[in-house]
Amino acid sequence: MNDILDRQALWNISYGLYVVSSVSGQKTNGQIVNSVIQVSADPPSIAVSINKNNLTHEYIQESGVLAVSVLEEETPMNLIGLFGFKSGRDVDKMSQVSCRDGQTGCPVVIDSSLCFFEGKVAGSVDCGTHTIFVAEVVGAQVIKEGTPLTYAYYRNVMKGKASKNAPTYKGDTGLQDKPEDKKMEGGMKKYVCNVCGYIYDPEVGDSEGNIEAGTSFEDLPDSWTCPVCGASKDEFSPEE
Repeated sequence: MNDILDRQALWNISYGLYVVSSVSGQKTNGQIVNSVIQVSADPPSIAVSINKNNLTHEYIQESGVLAVSVLEEETPMNLIGLFGFKSGRDVDKMSQVSCRDGQTGCPVVIDSSLCFFEGKVAGSVDCGTHTIFVAEVVGAQVIKEGTPLTYAYYRNVMKGKASKNAPTYKGDTGLQDKPEDKKMEGGMKKYVCNVCGYIYDPEVGDSEGNIEAGTSFEDLPDSWTCPVCGASKDEFSPEE
């Protein structure tokens, strides 16, 4: 058998989508994570994989605490964009969502969350680009009932992409619509954000950016940016 490395095979591993948050002094931050698992029952412990370049990684190392919010299937793309494609070094993420202080001092994201749990780091493993933090769960609460958002649903239904710091990033270009879905009457094309996978549909426009339905991508102002991740127009490509 020939030695091969087909990264697409890894896409069949099941993932969820979560917001992992932490704190450093008076500073707080959070990020989207798709790699969270329970690793023991007594004591209840979880493992979380975080990219070393991320601010949340720095805060977890400094404070030794973290919180995990389990996102629901109805989570809007702008929340995923805020925590998945914007840096806490540039944006105060927690000021833009509903959150509460947990018993560890971590901010806990409540918006679009089914439940949350908090943990104290008991150990870590260096995994190259990422660190796996193993944390003992010291608090947990169910917020509401619902269906958890899976990474497969995010990619296949929401057409989302992995951020560049996600463990699943390399080779993941997201899923695109079928060719027959890409043009609307009149010939105006949909355009896809190369950063996060958001699709600009001229038939819908962008209400958040005050762009009326029926506005072609070419007619968008040069100052327009992706409503999910903030990428500029030159980061978009036509769906062919």
